[in-house]
Amino acid sequence: MKNTMTTRRMALITSLCAAWLPLGALAQAAPSTGSVPAGTGAGVHSPNSPIAPLPERTDVLAWSVLTDVKTRVEKNRILPVFPAAVMALNQKSQRVQGFMMPLDPGEKQKHFLLSSVPLTCSFCTPGGPESMVEVKTKTPIKYSLEPVVVEGQFAVLNDDPYGLYYRINDATPVK
Repeated sequence: MKNTMTTRRMALITSLCAAWLPLGALAQAAPSTGSVPAGTGAGVHSPNSPIAPLPERTDVLAWSVLTDVKTRVEKNRILPVFPAAVMALNQKSQRVQGFMMPLDPGEKQKHFLLSSVPLTCSFCTPGGPESMVEVKTKTPIKYSLEPVVVEGQFAVLNDDPYGLYYRINDATPVK
């Protein structure tokens, strides 16, 4: 039952993520060139947010690197096209800093999304799929509105069924 609920929540969140560019709008966006517009980037941190933006850290993977991705259409689907710098991160240990978006209820989380900006609404995604990383941890991490840093095996997802672009497996929290 829990796996079914997690799958449903994940599908809901990722369908919201995919809503940033409906396929109908794609044809209108670039009908003559055939090019696909890029995603929405790292998202926008509202100046009215009570949560402070991410602090600068040199020991984490920069969101500017992760959001530097293009897209293409293949069989009515939007797929990412990653630059070489992003592909070089695949299957290597990486640290990522961001805001937790829980996928299950509870104080502690083992499976969540990490976002470059905090949520302003629990039903709205703060940016496109390039602004989020799916995180699967070894042990549960306490949910926080403050930024967290996790380290683990980074995966670049070329064709994820949920529409995600990145995942960190076996993640552990970092101070």
